Amino acid sequence: MTWCALQARPFLDCLADDVRWTVIGTTAWSGVYAGRTAVLNELLRPLGSRLQGRTVVVAHRFVAEGDLVVVEARGQNTTTGGAPYHNTYCWVCRVVDGRIRELTEYADTQLIATVLDPPGD
Repeated sequence: MTWCALQARPFLDCLADDVRWTVIGTTAWSGVYAGRTAVLNELLRPLGSRLQGRTVVVAHRFVAEGDLVVVEARGQNTTTGGAPYHNTYCWVCRVVDGRIRELTEYADTQLIATVLDPPGD
């Protein structure tokens, strides 16, 4: 399974308009992005501008119960500065009416802080 920048339109179509995407940690990227527009403009587009080409994310494991889906995945790309950006993710998603209403992202925050320029820079 591939995700996000690689097949952005189908993924974005799965986000509820009022989605709350939380990036765990204390990095400049950490925080709550409220609404699909904020996710796109404040998280995904700035992230994409720091990476070369499309990110390939491969999901290795899914666990679903009720309205929760947990996805374990690994992403691979290179920053525009040439540093490898190979992160491991755990996304905890709450799905309502077929759309992702909440997504909590756990990732290697040391990698994020080390190789990604802060959003807005």
